[in-house]
Amino acid sequence: MSVEVTVVDYDAGNLFSVSRAVETSGGTVVLAETPDQIASARRLILPGVGAFSAGMAALEERRLVDAIIRYAESGRPLLGICLGMQLLMDVGEEFGRHRGLGLIGGTVVPVPGRGIDNQPHPIPHIGWNQLRPANGEVSWTEKILDGVTAGQAVYFVHSFMAEPTDPNHRIADSYYDGQRVTAIIGRDAIIGVQFHPEKSAATGLGMIANFMAMAPVCATGR
Repeated sequence: MSVEVTVVDYDAGNLFSVSRAVETSGGTVVLAETPDQIASARRLILPGVGAFSAGMAALEERRLVDAIIRYAESGRPLLGICLGMQLLMDVGEEFGRHRGLGLIGGTVVPVPGRGIDNQPHPIPHIGWNQLRPANGEVSWTEKILDGVTAGQAVYFVHSFMAEPTDPNHRIADSYYDGQRVTAIIGRDAIIGVQFHPEKSAATGLGMIANFMAMAPVCATGR
């Protein structure tokens, strides 16, 4: 039986590729443009590319902010992708300071413009990069990473990254010329991935399948 996945449509990009990845992974996509559609979702993906402030403005214009917050508080699975991951945070620092959804405590900050050798490197950070467990762990147990081993590569395109207040909400990292870059954050059934799983071949599609297999949880708060 196909798993229904609701994808938030707020004109913020990568909607088609995310929907195709869900379908390839065995899901059925429902596009949500209204608060009622989000309220009735069983699994919700918040995609997105572009600037933090524009993304939040688009959600606010469509009256979707409160609906997404209430959905997340219910304990149903929520996956934020790229900009969608950043919008889960309290504050974004792109083009000034802007309020986010506040679902995971922390701030969205610029990717370091230099490597650990102090040499400048290109921003945005673009390309395939390996996933590593965060916070000194040697492995991960989070459902989204079932079947994914440390060192597998995924595809990034971004200039900013999330910095969670609680280090336990930082699940996986990548490294850009030695600088740690947040790759995956999570709390309860809320997951955010900075990379594009829909463009990350079998590894990314496996994560989308894992997300579709997630069950609701009892939310514990931030």
